[in-house]
Amino acid sequence: MGRSPIRSVAVIGAGAAGAAAATALASENVFEVIRVFERREVPGGTWIYDADPGTIELHPGKLPPEVDTPLKIPKTVPRTTPPSSQYRYDRTPIYAELTTNVPAIAMSFSDEPFPYGPFVPHWIPKQYIESYFSLRRTDSFLVLNTTVEDVTSIPAKGDPHDRWRLTLRRHDSIRDVDVWWAEEFDAVIIANGHYSVPIIPAVKGLNNYINKFPGIVSHSKSYRTVGQFANKRVIVIGNSASGHDITTQLVESGKPKLPVYQSRRSKSRWDGAGPPPGIEWKPVIEEYNAETGEILFADNTRLTNIDAVIYCTGYGPSFPFWNVEANGGPLYDYAKGHLRENYQHTFSRVFPHNLGIMGFPRVLTFRSFEYQAIALARLFAGRHSKPLPPLSEQEDWEKRRAELVQRERRKFHDIEWDEGETMDWFRFLFELSGLPVLEDLGRCPPVLGDATRWAIDHVRKYPEPGREDGEGDLEEEGWVILEQRKDSLHFI
Repeated sequence: MGRSPIRSVAVIGAGAAGAAAATALASENVFEVIRVFERREVPGGTWIYDADPGTIELHPGKLPPEVDTPLKIPKTVPRTTPPSSQYRYDRTPIYAELTTNVPAIAMSFSDEPFPYGPFVPHWIPKQYIESYFSLRRTDSFLVLNTTVEDVTSIPAKGDPHDRWRLTLRRHDSIRDVDVWWAEEFDAVIIANGHYSVPIIPAVKGLNNYINKFPGIVSHSKSYRTVGQFANKRVIVIGNSASGHDITTQLVESGKPKLPVYQSRRSKSRWDGAGPPPGIEWKPVIEEYNAETGEILFADNTRLTNIDAVIYCTGYGPSFPFWNVEANGGPLYDYAKGHLRENYQHTFSRVFPHNLGIMGFPRVLTFRSFEYQAIALARLFAGRHSKPLPPLSEQEDWEKRRAELVQRERRKFHDIEWDEGETMDWFRFLFELSGLPVLEDLGRCPPVLGDATRWAIDHVRKYPEPGREDGEGDLEEEGWVILEQRKDSLHFI
């Protein structure tokens, strides 16, 4: 493919995706500068546990660009400024009893297993990511306690490849000032995750209810222990992974007043014909009445004297550092629900040679990060085994993808397991990457062998009584082996 002009790469985020990127880039042994910028004090990304989530601002009906706004950048850098007081959504959503929901053999990186499994407590992935940097000797790339506040494309005169200017900020707690500076890079990998900004839908009367009854409404991002809800009447809104997990923990603890109400838009794979003991199912909430305290549901039933409402309604991707004006538009289309002008959930059609986005699809984490990282490292090094298709073909892929997910009523970046979609995506990245060179430069993209695929198909954290072929579950130490089933990774 020829010698690549890329000699310096910045990675934004030191979670699992950033760890995979650092290792893949280092293994190519062609990049003179690799930096991994992380705003927290340690690597670990979303797996860092914050015992105190702080006060999380709630903005029903608003999207991340409206609430997680860019900081005002100094006109010149380097310089110091008074410390910023703007809320930055930097705490994680990890709660005390959280365990992983993907079997360890499939979730860990291919070259370093989790210490045990199949499902591990939250501190294991955090320690694993931190150790992975050290074991692969990429910890020297880390730039911690440093927030990337601006990413701007710099047109290169006489060169088809733009460069990037990153404006960076670090709080100096000794002097109580923010220190600003800038660095330039040939390429950027965005791996900042998307579990930071909570999403709460707009519901009639909700804003007034929040103001009238402060502290009652929260998002699962601020949930930590069942003790927060002792002797309280609780509504949990949502029945996906966090909604199911939190509802189950509350009921099994016996601490809140029973039943725990669970508001569901539709049936989940974990739901049987009726609710488990201690849970009462409710439809979606239609209205909050701040005057009476009543909560009205879609079936015209009402609840009063509710002590806690927990929204388990997910998160929105946020890129406050992306300079929309300088870079030709936003990175993400919130109306359509996907990355703008992207290809294969990883590459940019606007910046096809020097920008990558990792960890975005709802798919098999951490393993998927390896495939993306190796493909991007090969591309930046100029060693990929086959070229990316022409931009017109990449655009056609995006259109076909949008039509497919609209027809199947699912999200653009949800990559399904059952029908082989995940394997097809991995295979594309695998074949694009190709093998390392003979001199052992570059990582070899991992295989996804029989044992790993069996675990994905058969080992589940919770039984799924809603499945038509739901007989034959074997319980093993708090987890379940599913017999004669095809299962998807819907819960990730």
